[in-house]
This record gives sequence, structure tokens and C-alpha cells, in this order.
Amino acid sequence: MKNNKQLPKYFYLQDDVQWVAQQLLGKVIYTSINGLVTGGIIVETEAYNGITDKASHAYGRRFTERTKVMYGEGGVSYVYLCYGIHYLFNVVTGPIDVPQAVLVRGIEPIVGLDYMLKRRNMEVLTPRLSAGPGTLTQALGIAGNFNGKSLSGDDIWIEDVGISLDEQDIVVSTRIGVEYAKEDALLPWRYYIKGNRFVSRK
Repeated sequence: MKNNKQLPKYFYLQDDVQWVAQQLLGKVIYTSINGLVTGGIIVETEAYNGITDKASHAYGRRFTERTKVMYGEGGVSYVYLCYGIHYLFNVVTGPIDVPQAVLVRGIEPIVGLDYMLKRRNMEVLTPRLSAGPGTLTQALGIAGNFNGKSLSGDDIWIEDVGISLDEQDIVVSTRIGVEYAKEDALLPWRYYIKGNRFVSRK
């Protein structure tokens, strides 16, 4: 482990993916690539409840080369290419064979800002740097090679730095871009920190 702030393994093994999605708010995600460390506070998440969730890649126990990482033990990353353009980062949760995951949709940059700006071809910090699941992965340097990596390793990890959020600090809404999921598109499984400017917009 990096230090005693790093989230313990049992955190990721909870079988309540909505709880994990909310608890990840205020935690800090880090990457270390060629010695360059970047990181940000997680400010927006979405929960995907595995085989019963029509918005999940694992709905109906769908098992493919892409989704197989979701069926492993929680505490690893699930990274996939969306529309052939953006990589999206998810935290796999739950015990083995319970394919749940939390999509991280927005982070507030706090470490390695210069590196993050360079990766996004930006010069000035604005929410465009890391508000949105496809932009935060670029800022953190997360690509397909991060798929399946342990979240307790040297390349990517998440820490609890003591940020405390009360219920009134968290906004609950429906998930973005999952209209195909029919009635499950109406589930209130998107969570974000109220008033944070690095929350994505539809």
C-alpha cells in the first residue's frame, strides 16, 4: 500500500454498489505514469448494478472479453473505449461473480496540474480539464492499458484524505446517456457533490 490513507480492499468488496458510488465522492484518485503523479478529488459517480441493471454492460449476465474484468473481485479498474473516442474509467466493486461497477464522471484536479493540462492540450485550468468521464481519463493518463489494474497498486490508487460529506452535500439524479436502458434509465444512481464546478454537464 502507498500509505494508510489508501482505501482498503474490503471497501471495494461491498455488494451495495450505490453505497460505494456515494462513498467514493470526496476520495482522491491518483495515477503514476513514468514517475509523473497526477490526481483529483472524485466529485461525480454513477452506479451500475450488474446483471439486473439494463444500463450495465453485464446486464443479463453478459460475459465478453470486455466485461470479464467486472466478474472478478472488486478493487480493480474497468476501462473501456466509448464510441471509439474516449476511455472511461470504472471502479469494479463487489465479490467475485457479482459484476458491479462505479463510473467516475468528474474529478477536481489537485496534484500534477501542469501534467494534466498538457495531456488535455490546455493552458488554463477550467472545468473542461476533467469534468466528464472522457476528459478525466485523458487528464489522468488513463487508457486501455489500465483495464484490470489493481486499485491498490503503483499505477493507480484511491485515497481517503479526510474530506467529509453530509447527505445535503450530495445531489442524487438519474444517470446520463443511458436512455437505452428503458425503465432503468430512471433509476437515481448518479451522485455528485453539490456546487462543485467539476461536475459534468449533459
